[in-house]
Amino acid sequence: MRQLIFGLVVLTFLGLAQRVFAEGLTIRPGDSIQKILEEQKGKQVIIRLANGEEMAGKVRSITKELVLLGELAGRDYYDGVIEVGDISAVLIRAKD
Repeated sequence: MRQLIFGLVVLTFLGLAQRVFAEGLTIRPGDSIQKILEEQKGKQVIIRLANGEEMAGKVRSITKELVLLGELAGRDYYDGVIEVGDISAVLIRAKD
């Protein structure tokens, strides 16, 4: 009986874990780079610029025109401001 209950508990947790990891990043109609970055506020992202350069850091704040990244990777003690119109892609860690 204990083995059966243990087995059911393990299967339940595996099912929940699979659902969490399977979701990943999604987009919805009407989404924009700005909306996606707003959802990532306080999290680490990599922003690819139109010229191919990448900036990695934590999204501090975002307006219609600008994104403020803090804790820039490889640049201790620096923050960066990026024009939203210069962004070609946002890379977000989808799994831990």
